[in-house]
Amino acid sequence: MTENKVVYIDLDGVIVDLIGQMKKELSETSKVYEDETDIIDDSETIFINSQPIPHALESIVELEKHFDVYILSTAPWHNIHSWSQKRIWVDKYMPTMFKKLILTHHKEQLIGEYLIDDRLKNGAAEFKGEHIHIFTEKFPTWQTVVEYLIKNK
Repeated sequence: MTENKVVYIDLDGVIVDLIGQMKKELSETSKVYEDETDIIDDSETIFINSQPIPHALESIVELEKHFDVYILSTAPWHNIHSWSQKRIWVDKYMPTMFKKLILTHHKEQLIGEYLIDDRLKNGAAEFKGEHIHIFTEKFPTWQTVVEYLIKNK
């Protein structure tokens, strides 16, 4: 068993710029959605074509020096393509992490010290360790997250 603390990191909105890709695909389609976020359930390419959020990938490399890091994400039930797209995306941008990808709708069930997530959904608010709510006042950037975690390891 490892002595390193466990850090889970959400994918969409934390590592992957899903909103940027959503806006791009909305601008390229003639289809009208009742709610703009419905494209996430409809698109066959939204996850695989998304770009990394600035500083996310290098921050994860730094965290891996100090922690056991896992990617923890939720895939929409209504987009069957999203499950495999997330796996392909991780393999493309973080090839050493694809076997450390966990897809679940119950993040509260995992055991670890930290969860870096931009939302409170899918069990993030009930996570038993510390929820690092990234892109908020307390943790506005990846740099603030990395500095906090390394300082408190």
